[in-house]
Amino acid sequence: KSSVQTIGEEQIQNPYTELLVLKGHQDIVRFLVQIDDCRFASAGDDGIIFLWNAQTGEKLFELHGHTQKITAIAPFSSSDASEEKKHLILTASADRTVIVWDCTSGRQVQTVSCFHSTVKCLTVLQRLDVWLSGGSDLCVWNQKLNLLCKTSHLTDAGISALVELPKNCVAAAVGKELIIFRLIASNDGSEGWNVLEVKRLVDHQDNILSLVSVNDLTFVTGSHVGELIVWDALDWTKKASECNFWDSSVHPDVQPEIKLSQSPNETSVQHLTADEECVFAAVGKGIYVYNLQMKRVIACQRTAHDSSVLHIEKLPNRQLISCSEDGSVRIWELREKQQLPAEPVPTGFFNMWGFGRANKQANQAAKKMQENTPMYFLELVGDLIGHSSAVQMFLYFGELGLATCSADHLIILWKDGERESRLRSLTLFQKLAQNGDLQLK
Repeated sequence: KSSVQTIGEEQIQNPYTELLVLKGHQDIVRFLVQIDDCRFASAGDDGIIFLWNAQTGEKLFELHGHTQKITAIAPFSSSDASEEKKHLILTASADRTVIVWDCTSGRQVQTVSCFHSTVKCLTVLQRLDVWLSGGSDLCVWNQKLNLLCKTSHLTDAGISALVELPKNCVAAAVGKELIIFRLIASNDGSEGWNVLEVKRLVDHQDNILSLVSVNDLTFVTGSHVGELIVWDALDWTKKASECNFWDSSVHPDVQPEIKLSQSPNETSVQHLTADEECVFAAVGKGIYVYNLQMKRVIACQRTAHDSSVLHIEKLPNRQLISCSEDGSVRIWELREKQQLPAEPVPTGFFNMWGFGRANKQANQAAKKMQENTPMYFLELVGDLIGHSSAVQMFLYFGELGLATCSADHLIILWKDGERESRLRSLTLFQKLAQNGDLQLK
């Protein structure tokens, strides 16, 4: 009895034609984290954490310890010189606890239950050998789970996301605000630490939903109303921004009351990912590729899915993967567009793709820009249909394939059908050789 199913043979460039369905969760699976080259953990609303083998789909461990849903998860490695490197994971739950698990034994290492509210995000700072928990306050912990320091109560809304910055700083999203904190170790050689609030950035008009670090110089934030801001990671100034999603000056014929009744999910920046050149934004149902040097969108797919895009990742080969509330997972390729020289293109972030009306001057500027710079488009090269409900996120394992998790309680491992077929043939050949059924000359 095989749990392997085959799909999508007609999609020429889609390598993922086999799928393994992994069952165990009793509720929505929201998180997947990679532990090493072939192991990953899954967690969600049932409060259970599963450890899996990405190659075989084998369930390695089932971790019970939380009594409510998991709200954050992060992998980290212990760097104790006396023992070999240990792979650990941290999990936070709505039961107001954080547990550290050993991925090799599947055991609880330690539990912290001194939180006054739910921890919404966890970040490990490997350089400083500490980790941070964000909720109604920001706490700094060492490897042994000793609380080193914490901020005073920030807001009831709490910290929704954290990103590491250079010079021992972190940026925390707290509602519409971005708060920069600096971690300072004491000079007297003790384990004393301090966390200082150094700046508040109030440039967003609505709640910040996504944060991504591009490199040591740049990070990017995205908000509920479709604002995308590019920040300098060293002095925390604004480098560039695109905020004209529902700007009434862009749409002079749209009345404010109609504008307000627009579904906010149409413009919500749900997830951001980046490479050195571009930021890839999941905005509403669409995907936008924003070039950091040109400070503009170079490609977009306004309706990449039938409902909100929840997660997006860039692959090494100019490809992107996106997953959505509609239950689909799609593979896109960024390709250069051959353009007619006379075609006018409106400028701007989203009005470039038909959100607004450009004036004559803008058209001429765009025409000039267009002659000098290539335009791109996103071509759909694979459509992975396997989940029956919203796909929350995924993990890319290179040649081992792709793992996806969903509100249908399932995890699916998507495999390259040709590669798997070759591996099975090789295994069969080796078995026959061992049994002496093959006369090897």
